[in-house]
Amino acid sequence: MAKTTQIKKDIEKSNGAVKITTKSTQWNYSPSLESTDHIQLAKRYDLFINNQFVKPNSNKYFDTINPATEEKIAEIAEADEKDVDKAVQSAKTAYEKYWKKLHPRERGKYIYRIARMIQERSRELAVIETIDGGKPIRESRDIDIPLAANHFFYYAGWADKLQFAFLNRTPEPIGVAGQIIPWNFPLLMAAWKIAPALACGNTVVLKPAETTPLTALKLAEIIRDCDLPPGVVNIITGAGKTGAALVKHPNVNKIAFTGSTEVGKIIQKAIAGTNKKLTLELGGKSANIIFDDAPINEAVEGIINGIFFNQGHVCCAGSRLFIQESVYDEVIRKLKHRMKSLIVGNPLDKNTDIGAINSKQQLEKIHYYLDLGVKEGASIYQTDCALPSKGYFCAPTLFLETSQSHRIVQEEIFGPVLTIQTFRTVEEVIEKANNTPYGLAAGVWTDKGSKIFNMTSKMRSGVVWANTYNKFDATSPFGGYKESGFGREGGLHGLLPYVKF
Repeated sequence: MAKTTQIKKDIEKSNGAVKITTKSTQWNYSPSLESTDHIQLAKRYDLFINNQFVKPNSNKYFDTINPATEEKIAEIAEADEKDVDKAVQSAKTAYEKYWKKLHPRERGKYIYRIARMIQERSRELAVIETIDGGKPIRESRDIDIPLAANHFFYYAGWADKLQFAFLNRTPEPIGVAGQIIPWNFPLLMAAWKIAPALACGNTVVLKPAETTPLTALKLAEIIRDCDLPPGVVNIITGAGKTGAALVKHPNVNKIAFTGSTEVGKIIQKAIAGTNKKLTLELGGKSANIIFDDAPINEAVEGIINGIFFNQGHVCCAGSRLFIQESVYDEVIRKLKHRMKSLIVGNPLDKNTDIGAINSKQQLEKIHYYLDLGVKEGASIYQTDCALPSKGYFCAPTLFLETSQSHRIVQEEIFGPVLTIQTFRTVEEVIEKANNTPYGLAAGVWTDKGSKIFNMTSKMRSGVVWANTYNKFDATSPFGGYKESGFGREGGLHGLLPYVKF
């Protein structure tokens, strides 16, 4: 390793705002690339219907792209309305003939088998997740894949114990569940939705995001190899039209959607007047609050984990930072120092902290908000890290001197961009934190338990982390309020959307 000693600071004026970029002292690590020799990817993937891969009715395919290299990975089938109907009919037949009649204990065995096979193929799944989505291999390997397996394990245990989950009530499955998942946690989101649906006795038609379909299709291979009854799980690929056809299909009894607030509102309107059950997990603009009595070093690491390690692609990312005035200078100094050590680069490199942005369109959206923040008068700070010449990458960014009226504070950016404000009193920060259309998550950093309980009782967020951030567990429910959606996924609460009484 060679040590870089040059320190460079540039200050540029733009529309009255100050831009500071810093090139820091840091170690240049030799590449430590995760091997790809063990993965198996086909050049073309068809639709997974009735436990078989079948060609799309239109014979149309689209490309899935590696965001780190801009190279084509594979061709993916595009499902039209006839394909959606075929998948739904397959799920309905499987529900009536097999799945709802199967003893719950036997259903649990199938779900458990899926979990074990995810574990067995975890290394391959992690690499494919990183290649297709752009997230660092450390995140795919250490978080996404283990959590996906854990959700199947957890709900396998609930399959024959539903009477204990809903005391004095007799739960019954609802039928066919149509599920639509986003690109930021492709396999994990699939596990969040498929596992509880199967445990409750329902069958599934899942549509992954068009930019990250590969791990869902690998999950289809696992489901086929687990010998689930044909049609219990169907996985169809496509874009917005495919999802719309699934939402509107008359034989779908339940819709579970994770994605943007705009699309969530469209889905609500589409199923209005029907008997379909609905859960929505939508956008967020989550607050991370640091009090003057907080453990500052731990809080800074929590900030980094909450927004930068995941490229800001977590819907609950702590993208709004509130710092109590008395410790503002210390927090900003330590935060900038920590940011200088972050490595942006090849997601398959184990040294990489920040990988690639998922798509060209998403990167353009982030750049739009970076320009907008400067135009609005905020001060922008970026580390002068070297970005790869090819691929979709963005440097970690701070916006200082922001206010509640800034659009970059109010609107979801979905990138490694953090806005910062100060506060003086508890009442002030609660009002500021709640002053957003969203209500998905929040973080509180303080050494006083009474302050934590006071904050959690007054913040309108589905999840509030105390002295940590972005911690998930299969046994814990997750979901939002306001325009962040409704319903819960994970834990015992995640069973409720998939049963009727």
